[in-house]
Amino acid sequence: MKRYDIAAIGELNVDIILNRIESEPEIGKEKFAKDMTVTLGSSTAIFAANAAALGSKVCFVGLVGRDPFGTLVKESLEAKGVDTRYVMEGETPTGATICMSYGMDRANLTYQGAMDVMGFDDIDKSVFDETKHIHLSSLFMQSALLRDIDKVLDLAAAKGVTVSLDTQWDPMETWKLDYKKVLPKITVFMPNEKELQALTGAPDLESAIAAVVPYLGNAMLLKCGADGSILIRKDGSRKVLPAFLNKDVVDCIGAGDSFNSGFISAFVKGLSLEDCQETGNLTGAVNTTAAGGTGAFTSLEHVREICAGRFGRPIKL
Repeated sequence: MKRYDIAAIGELNVDIILNRIESEPEIGKEKFAKDMTVTLGSSTAIFAANAAALGSKVCFVGLVGRDPFGTLVKESLEAKGVDTRYVMEGETPTGATICMSYGMDRANLTYQGAMDVMGFDDIDKSVFDETKHIHLSSLFMQSALLRDIDKVLDLAAAKGVTVSLDTQWDPMETWKLDYKKVLPKITVFMPNEKELQALTGAPDLESAIAAVVPYLGNAMLLKCGADGSILIRKDGSRKVLPAFLNKDVVDCIGAGDSFNSGFISAFVKGLSLEDCQETGNLTGAVNTTAAGGTGAFTSLEHVREICAGRFGRPIKL
């Protein structure tokens, strides 16, 4: 028996979320936002917190600074039921992201801080013996982890640990990840449409899908926002699943991470990939009912109530 269902390895920061913004920022001018939320940020942390809220046993492997933001991050993870024994403290300050939310879209500005420092040598390797599954996200925000990605994946394979990867966007737009080498080591690849096209350099979505299918380790779950998702198996077969649409969106910050948390929580429980996909679509939709990436995920029972009441669909967790 493993201690954890999921070990989330990656970046930690706080999100300072601005909502109800009067207009887009302009150099030299002051603008107002009517709402502000300071909360746990980073894709990997949002994933971990929500997976724990959904009933998975989750630990986090990451690095924060010895500062108030680092304290907020650790306390927030612990409050969500995430084990932080593998979260280290260092001299580099904890990162922060300013999230300017505009309805269904957003603009982010991030100070990387400690998230850019942690590499393979910093990780307590005992976590690979303690978990069934490893989730990785935002590789391009973490230069040391990106550099060492093969070491992480090779040790996971040696320990029989499944792995999911959501690369997220590359802020530098260089996309220096050899997907032909990396993807065969990934159990579930979880990009969105724009990220997949950018990673492959393909001129359109179908060409991007065709480029990666020969290298999939098991399957790809392609997130398509308001259009739902596409499950693509290694043999090229597909299942398109429409989104569960929320008519009263608060914001969409963390919706993709919340999708990941639902999909992987179902995956580690042994559900079929199709059931995992439906669960992900539901948790992505649940995310939009409250501010921030974790606001809607107070407990599994609360998520069940939202799924039934808002979307008319039971969640299979």
